[in-house]
Amino acid sequence: MTSVVMGPFATQILAGLGADVLKIEPPEGDNMRHVGPMRNPAMGHIFLQANQSKRSVVLDLKQPAARDALLRLAEGCDVLISNIRPQAMARLGLAYEDVAARNPRIIHVSCCGFDQRGPYAALPAYDDLIQGATGVPWLAQQYGGGEPAYAPMTLGDRVTGLHAVYAVTAALYARQQTGQGQAVVVPMFEAMTQFILGDHMAGLSFAPQLGGPGYARLLTAHRRPYRTRDGYLCVLIYNDKHWHSFFAAIGQSARMDEPMFATHSQRALHIDAVYAEVARLMRERSTTEWRALLDAADVPNMPMLSPEDLIVDPQHLATGFVHEIDHPSEGRLRTTASPTHWSATPPAAQATPAPRLGEHTLQVLRDAGLSEAEIATLQASRACLQAAPLQPAAPQASTPTTASTQGNPPCPAT
Repeated sequence: MTSVVMGPFATQILAGLGADVLKIEPPEGDNMRHVGPMRNPAMGHIFLQANQSKRSVVLDLKQPAARDALLRLAEGCDVLISNIRPQAMARLGLAYEDVAARNPRIIHVSCCGFDQRGPYAALPAYDDLIQGATGVPWLAQQYGGGEPAYAPMTLGDRVTGLHAVYAVTAALYARQQTGQGQAVVVPMFEAMTQFILGDHMAGLSFAPQLGGPGYARLLTAHRRPYRTRDGYLCVLIYNDKHWHSFFAAIGQSARMDEPMFATHSQRALHIDAVYAEVARLMRERSTTEWRALLDAADVPNMPMLSPEDLIVDPQHLATGFVHEIDHPSEGRLRTTASPTHWSATPPAAQATPAPRLGEHTLQVLRDAGLSEAEIATLQASRACLQAAPLQPAAPQASTPTTASTQGNPPCPAT
């Protein structure tokens, strides 16, 4: 019972690990179905990326018969995961106690805005709000000056989604040991607070405090891709070995005797001046010249890439991580594989395409044991909806110059 990004990101990972994920959607579908670009209605790009290997079931949970059908599904499931506010789940009669009454072994995971023991328990939460409340815009302002700004990705959603994944797997392992299900709450505010303060507690770590917040190396305005003579390059000269190698490579080994470069502590203390000097030096050579020099010296560096660059990056082409698939209604699509690699029990090599709205409703209800008469009653009241039969999509030309299918055959139509 998840929508938008946080919950679908978590369940996408679980699906990639082999879970059979039933995505329960309202009649209008997940909000992200409707955010373009898209080739067909209700199949937006973020939805397609976050909902592979799932089956879509449409239930109007405002109707008691649909709620009862969902509880029938839950009887045969290991986990119920939602990112609906717990108060709304309780009003629907789908709180942990309600579901556990039908399936005592259920793992009931609530991805919500705030720890339910605090005064913010019932507040709504979205990524922008949580980023703001946990200091991301403040940090951006300290770093870049000017107006505060959100990180240009759904940072809070995805950080919290990763917490949800390990919570599910750990709870399942605990159930294997004890035989008991349980309720797990995964709150965005606390997840992001931990994420931010892990780097930026600084002087606040101590009682009484030893100065203010903020990890200086991350906040210096000079911490950015370095401008070279003809472009940009990302370089991190971090430990003593790197610094000795860097100065030796450019014929300035004696600079390690300068106080601000001599030790890690001194470099941290003078980080603005240190990074500003590196920025000055980087402008003296081209990007190609710097890459050859730094690679030979084993000084960490990487190019600054755009999303378009990423899909043709040699690493991704070699591993098939970014690859193309055939979607039965959306045609040819680019997507990503699991970033993990396993020696003995690898996840499924190929995901199935993100489902159309209500594509699997009838089959899932039949598998849960609902009779044809019960399903017909649900359909008659529009408490459940099934997608119309699929019309074959027109073939889409692939673009091998911008993506790879190496090691990833097109997935079959479902």
